[in-house]
Amino acid sequence: MKFLRPTLLTLACLAALPCTASDLPSLGDASSAIVSPQQEHQLGRAWLGLLRGQVSQLSDPQLKDFVESSVYRLGETSELQDRRLEFVLLDSPQINAFAAPGGIIGVNGGLFLYAQTEAEYASVMAHELAHLSQRHFARGLEAQQRMQLPIMAAMLAGIVAAAAGAGDAGIAAIASTQAAAIQEQRRFSRQNEQEADRIGLVNLEKAGYDPRAMPSMFERLMRQYRYDRLPPEFLLTHPVSESRIADTRNRAELYQGGGTQDSLRYQLMRARVQLIYEDTPGLAAKRFRAMLAESPKLDAARYGLALAQIKGGQHKQARESLQPLLQKAPDDVTYNLAQIELDIASSHLPEAQSRIERLLSLYPDNYPLKQARIDLLMKQSRTQDAERALDELLKSRPKDPDIWYLVAEVRGLSGNTIGLHQARAEFFALVGDYDQAIEQLDFAKRRATNNFQLASRIDARQRELMEDKRLIEQMLR
Repeated sequence: MKFLRPTLLTLACLAALPCTASDLPSLGDASSAIVSPQQEHQLGRAWLGLLRGQVSQLSDPQLKDFVESSVYRLGETSELQDRRLEFVLLDSPQINAFAAPGGIIGVNGGLFLYAQTEAEYASVMAHELAHLSQRHFARGLEAQQRMQLPIMAAMLAGIVAAAAGAGDAGIAAIASTQAAAIQEQRRFSRQNEQEADRIGLVNLEKAGYDPRAMPSMFERLMRQYRYDRLPPEFLLTHPVSESRIADTRNRAELYQGGGTQDSLRYQLMRARVQLIYEDTPGLAAKRFRAMLAESPKLDAARYGLALAQIKGGQHKQARESLQPLLQKAPDDVTYNLAQIELDIASSHLPEAQSRIERLLSLYPDNYPLKQARIDLLMKQSRTQDAERALDELLKSRPKDPDIWYLVAEVRGLSGNTIGLHQARAEFFALVGDYDQAIEQLDFAKRRATNNFQLASRIDARQRELMEDKRLIEQMLR
């Protein structure tokens, strides 16, 4: 991992401290007087850019779509007022999730490995949303303000390293500068943890999940890591105790049963993540076959086996594995996307195109399907059609750096050099590198000298980015 620039480190530390952008200032609210809701929103986005620029992410459209839709479902029944959320899915097998002020939601891929049911996954996300809605960051703002900025910078270096899956390296970064004091600042107080549990349980029940999933999740994590010298990051920042488990279990028993425990879609997403973190496709296929031998009707295992076979180049076997799934649910998006991936991999492009067109007629707004169509267009060397499809996708996902990265690639292939630099500028802005973003717009302006209107739009966008950079630097003074 590369070292973080000190100014951005400080920015990220400050961004992690204030209240959520949804909360209006009040006369008795010291934190709102220190940082306005709009400043907090800007700082939160800047912190997200920093994180994106330093930590590897999962770009899987289906995983991103699942996380976004599931958290929005919880958000609808939460106490969170400002639901302008942005997401980052970190490429780490360690269990972790976080919610930073400004509506930033982060999830490690490892959460899918450890949360065995959708209700358990939802219990973690409901807990994190409760930290936001109850303004737990803001409550500790005055104490955090007294911390010297170099110590705050060192603290964030450890947090980012640990979020990236650096493990010991992340903890060592913290230990290097007053470890005990810093680590204590990283943790929520016991009272805040209990409040987040309580609010999260209410949210789970309102969203239709079984609240009992929360104590079950905590209990299994405590059993698993009881004797570990270095537990995962999630347990460092959210310590689990017997009393906490007992409290959440007692509260959960007050609710009526019957809430959702699990879903096939969640298990299909788990299979995707399990494949990502398996050493080889062959080992993944072996494990999914063992699961099928024990439970022949386990559709998620059959789906995982098909994905492993596709990844391993076993196209005939993958087709055989997918056939019973598609017969059972011919319009299921996840199964059809696997078949589309197989058809593209085996050069059956007309079949893939026909399937995509049929599915898009049923689900016209589905992001993973739109992405699959763009992948197919690229495979067919229809770069101009792919560029138009990406421009359309940007209307619904204008803040997705993965999309802008692909836009830049496609515009370069289609010969749209000015558009290439514009797309690179948006990508760099979203990953917190304003200098590179501004430089890319300089390149674009030089090529647009004969087009006054286009050059004016590029210049206006460049001034916006320069102002964003100036505002961030001003906040740090």
